[in-house]
Amino acid sequence: MSTMTLRGCDEELTRALKEASVRKGVSVNRFVLDTLRDCLLGRDKKKRRYDDLDHLAGTWSVAEADAFDKATEDFEKIDPEDWA
Repeated sequence: MSTMTLRGCDEELTRALKEASVRKGVSVNRFVLDTLRDCLLGRDKKKRRYDDLDHLAGTWSVAEADAFDKATEDFEKIDPEDWA
């Protein structure tokens, strides 16, 4: 494994790298390596498959589904004043 030095990083880039690494919970070095791998080698991280609610799918009766639809129908309305 080789060591590289990155020269010419201005304060804005340095700050952005540090902030991004903190958000990811990794070192700046790890963040830079991961980002380079993802961008240059096309190694997309596997998307996590969420299946923790699968046991609930299809368990409502028609009446329960209708009641839910009725209770949440106001969420489907768009108030034009919100977008003015």
